[in-house]
Amino acid sequence: MRVLIALAGSLALAACVSPSREGSLPTPPTRPVSSGQVPPTLPLPPPPVAGFRAPEVMRAPGLEAVIRNDRANLLRRFGTPRLDVVEGDMRKLQFSSEACVLDIFLYPLAAGGEPVATWVEARRRSDGAAVDRAGCVAALARR
Repeated sequence: MRVLIALAGSLALAACVSPSREGSLPTPPTRPVSSGQVPPTLPLPPPPVAGFRAPEVMRAPGLEAVIRNDRANLLRRFGTPRLDVVEGDMRKLQFSSEACVLDIFLYPLAAGGEPVATWVEARRRSDGAAVDRAGCVAALARR
């Protein structure tokens, strides 16, 4: 009985599929390109800005113990980071607890200077929703 039901279902499904017709879809128009002609291109992006660009420094209540601190001070305050990523002159330290994940971005404030914390992002560990930065800093700080 099960075999008959499966066979009937397969036949019904096959009846719904129409046979393909070659040439039924329109072909896109083609433009002849004569020899020596170059297709149009988009303009090139502007060249990167040469020299040092100072980073934006976050100013928010409750972050005074983090902002403008170097890596050594942050490690003393929060312990071993979960991530320590270096890209060019930028460094990202990530600290984590059951409550939250804290990303601290360090950039040099002057050309050739040591990177210091300039920006902080915080999110809930469970679902990644943004949380209060200062609250996350307080939750992660070593006592």
